[in-house]
Amino acid sequence: MTSKLQVTLPKALAEQYNVRPGDEIEWSAAGDCMRVCAGQTPRRSGIPARLKVFDEATARQRARQAPVGHRASEKEQDRGWTREELYDRGRTDRH
Repeated sequence: MTSKLQVTLPKALAEQYNVRPGDEIEWSAAGDCMRVCAGQTPRRSGIPARLKVFDEATARQRARQAPVGHRASEKEQDRGWTREELYDRGRTDRH
């Protein structure tokens, strides 16, 4: 166990249970012990599948980092008015 609470799976066990980098494993309590099971999630293999996952993650990150004014949802974009326009509606002191 590392200082970051990461565990290294011995190569012999990884080969025996067909666990590869990127696979998910499941941890569960078993009395006074912990049980580790190979996950049942399907693997994404091949370069095209990996590139698709990478591109999707990159797009999500760019959306999170976009300036606040550029993150308007579709609902806000389709409403026909902006938040700034609300501040001037009905004001008589502006010309």
